[in-house]
Amino acid sequence: MFVNRIILHDFKNIAEADVAFSPKVNYVYGSNGAGKTNLLDALYYLSMTKSYFSSSDQYVYAYGAEEATLCGFYQMDNGTEEKISASVRRGGEKFFRRGSKPYIRFSEHIGLLPVVMVSPLDAGLINDAGEERRKYLNFILSQIDRTYLQHIQAYNQLLMQRNRLLKDDRDCGMLLETFSERMAPHAAYVHRSRRDLCERLRPMVQEFYLRLSQGRETVDLAYRSDLDEASLEELFAREAEKERVLRYTTAGVQRDDLQFRLDGHPLRRCGSQGQQKSFLLAMKLAQFRFVREIYGQTPILLLDDVFDKLDMQRVEDLLALVSTLDFGQIFLTDSNKVRLDKVARSMDAPCRSFFVESGNITAE
Repeated sequence: MFVNRIILHDFKNIAEADVAFSPKVNYVYGSNGAGKTNLLDALYYLSMTKSYFSSSDQYVYAYGAEEATLCGFYQMDNGTEEKISASVRRGGEKFFRRGSKPYIRFSEHIGLLPVVMVSPLDAGLINDAGEERRKYLNFILSQIDRTYLQHIQAYNQLLMQRNRLLKDDRDCGMLLETFSERMAPHAAYVHRSRRDLCERLRPMVQEFYLRLSQGRETVDLAYRSDLDEASLEELFAREAEKERVLRYTTAGVQRDDLQFRLDGHPLRRCGSQGQQKSFLLAMKLAQFRFVREIYGQTPILLLDDVFDKLDMQRVEDLLALVSTLDFGQIFLTDSNKVRLDKVARSMDAPCRSFFVESGNITAE
């Protein structure tokens, strides 16, 4: 599966664009702030129904515009072409269509066009709070398991209602028991799915990092959850007094987290910028392989400013890795055209190059 063409109107700083792509490698260069990342985010948006950089559509349309529109033409594995279009209007209206048919629920679209994005923003996976790492797990699982998406959405909705009930500061024991019973099966499914995913990803991450670092260091990834110790109902019963005082839910899968280690030490504290970047790349390449193996379809790979903070040896190792992944369509952005030209010569694949300046995209 790959995207043949994209048409954009007032998407972020891209006023107008109609661009045809290579089915393999696409190089996008230009100065910082020119709009390179926005082009990749448009491709991500058409796959995931939202921006990679924000769950809100507030900044999707151009400054002063009333509406942003996106349209992509995709060549599918079965040889057919799919037209996916979206429009986002100021004030909150949003539409997604597959061909001429609108989606009733956006979640029905997730998984049709698998995508893996690598961005400087990913540093938050290591340095920010656990919410970022839970989003990473949710993103992967929602593309391959629609049932997971339904369970996590239902759990989060019930969690919000339960927290509202606890804040009321009144006797609500029976209602809380009801919430426990309703949330427990959703929590169990989410916990099991996340645990199984991490068990599958762990050896892949270790393998890719070993190859990126040429064996100089080893890494590890571990999943931690309150549900490792007890069921959700048991946890709620144990935490009842604390919750009465704090007036919010203190246990559950909303507290799940991932632990990253480098040579046995916390990666966040002991890893250099290059080591952390290599670890993030290893995670994304593991995600790429996992989605392809489980879903049976090769994701589009979006590599935004991926060479920053990597020495040339790690850059060469990354390109060698990508070349052996039996990759599909790849998009690479960089502000350094000379470096991209060198990358292009090293990858034996059909390619196209694009120059971006002030939101204008020119094919070369």
